[in-house]
Amino acid sequence: MQGTEPGKTRPVLIVQAHALIGAGHPSTLIIPLTTNLIEAAEPLRFSIHAADRLTRNSDLLIDQIRAIDNRRLVKGPLTRLSPSLMAHVDNCIREVLDLVDL
Repeated sequence: MQGTEPGKTRPVLIVQAHALIGAGHPSTLIIPLTTNLIEAAEPLRFSIHAADRLTRNSDLLIDQIRAIDNRRLVKGPLTRLSPSLMAHVDNCIREVLDLVDL
C-alpha cells in the first residue's frame, strides 16, 4: 500500500472476502503492518515473522483496520499467513471490535 509519505509503501494484510476482491469492488479492507515492534500488545497488535517476500518481522496494527482504494495496492502478495495465524488474527479482530461473544 502507498503510505502518506511520497514514495513510501507499507505492507498490509488483506482481510476482505475473496469474492469482493474478484467482483471489481473499488476498495479493499486491510490491516497495515509496521516494523516498529511492540511486545505484549495483543489484541491491538499481532506479530508475524518475516517469510517469503516479507523481509522483516512486523506487527499487524489490528486497531487500524480500514478500507483503501484498490489503486493504492501496488505489490503482492508478499507472503500468505497460515490458517492458524489467520485464526489468531480473526480472534484479535473480534476482541478489538467486541465481537467475541456473538
